[in-house]
Amino acid sequence: MLRLYAIMAAGVLVAAVGGIWLSTLFLKPDEPYAECGVARVAGGASQIGGPFELINSKGETVTDKDVITEPALIYFGYTFCPDVCPFDASRNADAVDLLADRGYSVTPVFISIDPERDTPEVVGDFAENMHEKMIGLTGSDEQVKAASQAYRTYFKAHKDQGEFYLVDHSTYTYLVLPGQGFVQFFSHDTTAEDMAEQTACVLDRS
Repeated sequence: MLRLYAIMAAGVLVAAVGGIWLSTLFLKPDEPYAECGVARVAGGASQIGGPFELINSKGETVTDKDVITEPALIYFGYTFCPDVCPFDASRNADAVDLLADRGYSVTPVFISIDPERDTPEVVGDFAENMHEKMIGLTGSDEQVKAASQAYRTYFKAHKDQGEFYLVDHSTYTYLVLPGQGFVQFFSHDTTAEDMAEQTACVLDRS
């Protein structure tokens, strides 16, 4: 007999990220992270994330396998961002500390979407000031674009504004596990406490 599942909508997060709609729906009871409230992505979790090649703060070329050696919270932003990026990066750092207090080791990762200004040294300094474990990454225009497309993020630089131009961008943080890939996304409004709680729940079931 076919089992029937009642899938209830927990509100719909209407956010087009690179053409993929992310919807916060309760998962079916037999899915591994259902109890954690993990969001269900239209098209499946495999639609987000994947291989990337970027440059670290030492100027070395690294891949996703070099960077994601333990659970990671990945964020795409830029160091000249006046408010949102520093807030989100700091929030992610706080979540990592909360998780460490509970015995979980998680790496915060900051990927620049403004490689013209964010040199390896600049993005490295930004990451170090945010958290001792934070990894700052940049790259060529092509490398950054490829990483952004893999995670279905959006960004658009307004270089017509002059030297202090702003960059429009999506503000999701992605929980990624080594060997498994993308698991969950967190919005700008998610608190460090909620992020840590949900991440711990996922790690307990991984």
